[in-house]
Amino acid sequence: MSTRLDLCVFVRNDFGRRGVPTSRSFETWAHAALAGRCRGRIEVNIALLDIEAARECNLRYRGKDYATNVLSFAYESAPHEKSRLLGELILCPPVVAREAAEQGKAVRDHYAHLTIHGMLHLLGYDHEKDRDARKMEALECRILAGFDIADPYN
Repeated sequence: MSTRLDLCVFVRNDFGRRGVPTSRSFETWAHAALAGRCRGRIEVNIALLDIEAARECNLRYRGKDYATNVLSFAYESAPHEKSRLLGELILCPPVVAREAAEQGKAVRDHYAHLTIHGMLHLLGYDHEKDRDARKMEALECRILAGFDIADPYN
């Protein structure tokens, strides 16, 4: 396996361009989240969905009847399958924009944070337990600092 990360990010935008970062931005953030934690050829899908579609996904897969900012779905390959797919992120632009405004953040910075957060979930990071949350949040903050983005938790 290669010692270098070769990442391919596919962005499907069902929402529209207004206020949404470019595919290249998503790729840059995803790469930063995986750098030093993955190697070889990796593929990630990112879908940008409207409120209704995001709500349906959250209800179907998490049992929560509301649109959330980001959902992460790690791909589990079948036995003996050689897949490059790490998983899929679903982001909901209206929720991301609303949260950024409520939290006094730049929308682009919030997208960066949520993309990195979701990518870490695809790698198995979790925030269910306080100790795991502190570890994941510290890692997110270090990655975001590389983009001059402030700690999103403080």
